[in-house]
Amino acid sequence: MEYALLQAVFLPLLLSPIAYILGRKMGPTVATWFTFGVLLYCTWLVIDVSLSGSYSEHYTWTKLFGEFGFKLDGLAIPFAVMIYVLSTVLALYSKPYMVHKFHELYEEHVHHSESHSGQTTTIVGSSELTGYVNRQSGLYFALYLVFAMGMLGTVLATNLIEFYVFFEVMLIPGFFLVAFYGDGPRRRISLMFLFWTHVGAVVLLLGFLTIGLAVGSFDFAAISEAKIPQNVLMLAAIAIVLGLGVKLAAFIFHIWLPYVHGAAPTPISALLSPAMIGIGAYGVFRLIVEFLPSTYEQMAIWLQVWGLATMIYGGAMALMQDDVKRLLAYSSVSQMGYILFGIGSYSVLGLAGAEFMYITHGLGKALLFMTAGILIVQCGTRSLTKLGGLAGKMPITAVCGVIGALTIAGVPPTSGFMGEWTLFAGALDTAVKHHSTIRMVTFGLGLVATVITMSYMLWMLKRVFFGKLPEHLSHVKEASWYMTAPMMVLAGFTIVVGLYPDIFFKDILPYIHGVLK
Repeated sequence: MEYALLQAVFLPLLLSPIAYILGRKMGPTVATWFTFGVLLYCTWLVIDVSLSGSYSEHYTWTKLFGEFGFKLDGLAIPFAVMIYVLSTVLALYSKPYMVHKFHELYEEHVHHSESHSGQTTTIVGSSELTGYVNRQSGLYFALYLVFAMGMLGTVLATNLIEFYVFFEVMLIPGFFLVAFYGDGPRRRISLMFLFWTHVGAVVLLLGFLTIGLAVGSFDFAAISEAKIPQNVLMLAAIAIVLGLGVKLAAFIFHIWLPYVHGAAPTPISALLSPAMIGIGAYGVFRLIVEFLPSTYEQMAIWLQVWGLATMIYGGAMALMQDDVKRLLAYSSVSQMGYILFGIGSYSVLGLAGAEFMYITHGLGKALLFMTAGILIVQCGTRSLTKLGGLAGKMPITAVCGVIGALTIAGVPPTSGFMGEWTLFAGALDTAVKHHSTIRMVTFGLGLVATVITMSYMLWMLKRVFFGKLPEHLSHVKEASWYMTAPMMVLAGFTIVVGLYPDIFFKDILPYIHGVLK
């Protein structure tokens, strides 16, 4: 289809004002289905194009920066498909969760007004409440569409400046979604999110400018290590890795993530964690592994050690959490460590496993954050100590939550097993071939990290779904189909990908072989 990728990227942006108007005039249900329809069409465009293999579109841009374009290849296809699949199903999931959130925010707004005026206002059933919900739903879904557009544009970009623009566009709606609809001190946390990720992006831009000015072009097709002076090559690569490391929430640069995931509305947490932060890994693949192969060879072992530290730290911190969303946030830190670990393996299997881990983490973590959202809406709490025995009350949520946890833990037949098995096979292969003691040690400690992952996942499941049902939860019922049906789709998807991994490996492996030739 002509202009398929151009449509897939820009339709959500162009139609976001319509989502805003529909929400304000007709309410959250219409805005939800409109957003779902837009993203479903864009998802179909991406999948349809990806079936033909590598595909690109190129457009004239300014002579200053070069060409503007979009490219789907073995690296971009898994990222692009997962971003829009998750965005589409979470659009439906958003409806009941965000209506619940809008009611909470309205009560907060009324109580704040009462404290200043001294007057009492009727909350439930008021036309003012309906108007407030409609206004907020319009704004939410408009921001949601722009957020999805920014993520897809980043992974399809064919130019360093274009990559940077979309990379920053992701940040803007993310900032407002947390600031407007988050929990706790949401404005302070959204500013933390803005500060950390923007500083990382500026460091990334310095690396881009160094490479672009040295090469004489910002187009991906023109980048060649041979054209970059050796005295600045490693510095540029380090700047890119550090800038992307902030987005990845790798160890040391992870500080913002638990706060933001804990505060963000759950549908946005379910996009931030599975989809957005993994785009940092995409950047490392594209900008370091593919374009700077000799520099990557020198950096690989350090990336693997950094990944190992991230795996263990994130897992250990997850074990200490009582808040289910903070537990999942630290789990995301750990899972990004797995991806870095695989990138650092310097092997075809390790790199393929790292890319596959983005898919498995996307599916598993989205399921778990959606489970957390249902707990918040149906049970009114996210504290693990106040939960228990919910499997009988919420069987669909329990089954989908367990499948999500097993995916993150890497248990067959979920997709998580294929990702971890491939990743560790690659790491071991490199360690044996190079007779590297440090690689053997990191491989062994990496296996220890998988035990930690299994521990906090099983511990969380036990505390939420099994054991004695607390008396205050005796009235709890299963969530609406808006919330459970999207979870069932993702749960089925992770099983299918686990049984038939070539859905993605058929694109990933040829790309990795080409990069490491």
